[in-house]
Amino acid sequence: MRESSPRGAAVRFGRMAPTVSVSDMAKAIDFYGSILGFTKVFENGNPVGFAILQKDGAELHLALHRGHQASACNVAHLMVEDAAALYDHLARSKVRIIKTMRDADFGLRCFVFADPDGNRIDVGQGL
Repeated sequence: MRESSPRGAAVRFGRMAPTVSVSDMAKAIDFYGSILGFTKVFENGNPVGFAILQKDGAELHLALHRGHQASACNVAHLMVEDAAALYDHLARSKVRIIKTMRDADFGLRCFVFADPDGNRIDVGQGL
């Protein structure tokens, strides 16, 4: 049996992309595309049950789960260069803000918004 290294020290990690459950794939793709500027780069199934969206260095996977119920926990953390600009854009676009923007003692300007399915996305910018 192979012994594991402490804390994964010997293993180099690459990109990690969260998968977000949605109840309506077309509505989710439209939201992330038209509001946040993501581009769909992959889809699978007929009807589409899985899609990959990308923008800059961010990647988001969407998985169709009819009857999906959102959690009270954040499902993804998005680091941005200008949290205030994104916050203002989302507010103008009437996106539901869960937690208003603040400068947190842990070194981030941050806020939380919800997608149309109620999935919570935590946004941060280093201070």
